[in-house]
Amino acid sequence: MRIKFCGAAQTVTGSNHLITTNSGTTILLDCGLFQGRQAYIDQMNANFLFDAKQIDYLILSHAHIDHCGRIPFLIKQGFKGKIYCTSATKDLCEIMLLDTAYIQEKDNEWYNERRKRKGLDPIPPLYTVKDAERCLKFFVTAEYETVHRINDEISFQFRDAGHILGSASVVVFIQDRGKETRIGFTGDIGRWDRPILRDPETMTDVDYLITESTYGGRTHQNEPDDERELTELIQQICIEKGGKIIIPAFSLGRTQEIVYVLDKIYHHHKLPRIQVYVDSPLSTNATEIYRGHGECFDEEILKHIRTDPDPFGFGGLTYIQDVNESKALNTLREPCIIISASGMAEAGRVVHHIRNNIENDRNAILFVGYCAEGTLGARIRNKPEYIKIFGEEKKIRARIEIMDSFSAHADHDEILRFLNPLDRKRIKKVFLVHGEQEAQQKLADAMLAQGYSNIHIPNYGEAIDIDS
Repeated sequence: MRIKFCGAAQTVTGSNHLITTNSGTTILLDCGLFQGRQAYIDQMNANFLFDAKQIDYLILSHAHIDHCGRIPFLIKQGFKGKIYCTSATKDLCEIMLLDTAYIQEKDNEWYNERRKRKGLDPIPPLYTVKDAERCLKFFVTAEYETVHRINDEISFQFRDAGHILGSASVVVFIQDRGKETRIGFTGDIGRWDRPILRDPETMTDVDYLITESTYGGRTHQNEPDDERELTELIQQICIEKGGKIIIPAFSLGRTQEIVYVLDKIYHHHKLPRIQVYVDSPLSTNATEIYRGHGECFDEEILKHIRTDPDPFGFGGLTYIQDVNESKALNTLREPCIIISASGMAEAGRVVHHIRNNIENDRNAILFVGYCAEGTLGARIRNKPEYIKIFGEEKKIRARIEIMDSFSAHADHDEILRFLNPLDRKRIKKVFLVHGEQEAQQKLADAMLAQGYSNIHIPNYGEAIDIDS
C-alpha cells in the first residue's frame, strides 16, 4: 500500500493525497488548487502527479478552494469516479467551483490579450464554467458518523471537523486479506467554542495519520477577545475618525462569522450602527447556503436565533451583487465596514477596495485569517512602507490590523487537543501536511514530546510505502 503526497506538502495550499491499495484501487483525498503569485503555481495546478483517468474515488474533506478547486480539472483530465462529501460541502462546492471557473475564464482572457500583443498563441484556462457544471454530477453525499461502504475493500467515515460548514475529517478503512488498515486524514481542523459551528470531533483510532499543521508553533487569541477588539476597532476607525474598515475575508466561513459577530454587537446595542457591506456575490450565495444548513449549527447560535431569527442579517447590512454598486463604495464618504473576498487579497473586489483606501490614514485594513506566502494579503500584513497593487506603488497610511482569532484553523494547541484522544501506540506513522516547513517542524517537536513517534514531513511528490 502506498500514500503519495501530491499537494499541500511543506506548503499550505493544494491539498491532494493519493492512496493506492495493494489491489491497485486508487483513492484521492482532496483535489485542491495551489494558491499564490509564485511563478510556478500555474504549472503545478496544470499538472497532476498521477493519471486522472486511473483514479477510482475522490473523498473530499470540505469546500475551500485549496481543497476542492481542481476537481473540474480532474474530470476534464478523465476522472470518472465518484466524489464523496457531506451534503453541505456539495452545496457549497456548486457555488465555489462555478465562481472559480468564471474567474479563471476572465483572467485567461486578460492573459491571452497580453500574449496576442506579443505574437503568442492563446492558451486555454485550467477549466471553464462548463467544466465546473459538468463535475457536479459526480458528487455523492455522505453523512457524519456513519461508516459508508464504497466496495468490498474500502469504507470511510466522516466526522465533523468544525472548520467550515460541512467540513469533515476522514478515516478510510481498507480491507486486505482479512486485515483492516485505517488511514486518517484530518482535513482542516476547526476550533472549539467558536461562533456558528459545532466543535470538532476527533477521529476514530487509526494506523496512519495525515494531519494538517497550518498553525504549528502559533496560538490564537481567545474568544471573546475578537468581539471586544472588533468593537474597539469600529469605535476608533468608524466612529471617532469617520473612516472605513476594509476586511478581506473568505466568502465561505469567515464572512459569515464576521457578520454574525457584528449582528451580536449591534443586537446587544454595544455601538451605534455603522453601515456594513458584504461586497461579494459568492459571499451572498454562501450565506444563503449557511441559512439552509442549521443542522451544522452549535448551541450558541441556535439560542441566539430564538431572539434574532436571522443571525446573518441586521439593519444597516447590505449584500452587494452588482459591480456598479461595488464601485460606488470606493467614492463613499461615510464611515462603513466593507467585507469582501478574497481573504488573501489575491483577487476579486477587495483588491480594488484596498487600492482605493490604503493611502488614507483614517481607514483600516483588517486581516482575519491566514494569508499564504507571496499573496498580496501576506505582503500587506508585513506592514511595509509601500506596496504595489495593479502595478501601482501605494504608500501604506491606513492602519493595518490582524485578528487571527477569527481564523477557522486550529492553532498549535488546538491541533494537539484534536489529536490527543487518538491511540498513540496504534499509530505507525504520522504525516504532517498543509503547513509551511517551520510550522510543521514546531508541531512535530511538540508531538514527539507528547509521545507520538515516527513523524514525517513529506516532500511534494513523495510516495511512501506503508504496511497493510
